[in-house]
Amino acid sequence: MADIYAYINHKNGVADDSALELIEAAKKIDAGAAVTAIVTGSGSELDQVADAVAATYPKVLKFNADALAYPNAEVVRKLLVNVLPADAILLVAHDTFGMDLSPGLSIKLDSAFVSDVADIEGVDGSTLKAIRQEYSGMVSTHVTCDISAGAVINVRPGCFAPDESQSAGGTVEDKSGDAGDLSTGRTFLEVVEAEVGDVDITKSDVLVSVGRGIEDEENIEIAQELADAMGAVVSCSRPIVDAKWLEKSRQVGTSGQTVKPKVYMACGISGSFQHMGGIKGSPFIVAINKNVKAPIFQVADVGIEADILEFLPELTEAIGEL
Repeated sequence: MADIYAYINHKNGVADDSALELIEAAKKIDAGAAVTAIVTGSGSELDQVADAVAATYPKVLKFNADALAYPNAEVVRKLLVNVLPADAILLVAHDTFGMDLSPGLSIKLDSAFVSDVADIEGVDGSTLKAIRQEYSGMVSTHVTCDISAGAVINVRPGCFAPDESQSAGGTVEDKSGDAGDLSTGRTFLEVVEAEVGDVDITKSDVLVSVGRGIEDEENIEIAQELADAMGAVVSCSRPIVDAKWLEKSRQVGTSGQTVKPKVYMACGISGSFQHMGGIKGSPFIVAINKNVKAPIFQVADVGIEADILEFLPELTEAIGEL
């Protein structure tokens, strides 16, 4: 089996939660593999991230350069082409950065590419068996690919249980000198932070999130009453913002806010990967949906098949009695 690597995203000196999930995905490819983490960046924060990642990965390769200060996919792609073995298997989180990085990287490496992997069934010889989801998660697709010449695999965040053991005691190797020429035609300009509305959903421990199932703007009050009873905050999926029923600052997802609550109550939300990509930290997920085939039920800790317009008021009343 070829060497397995994981590219680690990080921000403000903290590794993304996907770092703990990628190593679990790697174990499904090769249970005995010593997975190597790759961390790129610039400055002292990079050392902090690399040391933290070494608690989970047996080896961490650190690349420190001014050109890597911001995760520019064109720069990182050039670096990885310079340093990865020809037959390497690289795991990358399937987020906006991963979608920018990976397709072109697989071409440069002349290796296989599998995007948005929700599960890995294993490897038979040189054939990888993986599961992807289509049509907003309504259909699971079983795919195979030849990884004998290596592969770039984008793993959907939240689909693999995170390894929180921190028992690796790994080593950090500074490989900055091997980075090579990182000049590119793409130049980073600035980061534009999303506007924060009257409520900052990123700070809430409990979120009551509504989707299409709420049906009408007036019905959002039902969710608000439940949130008030629970000491929670109301958030939403993208269709609610598109309909202008709630402000953009309340949207959870890859095109909205990234949240890390302790409890996430998904009310009438299908559970597309764009929405689930905004939920970090392995919260306790309660899903309420009248469509029993909704993808949200596949990741929920508790699933309730019900019409939220009927169920939420009853739940609010029950909480009030408690």
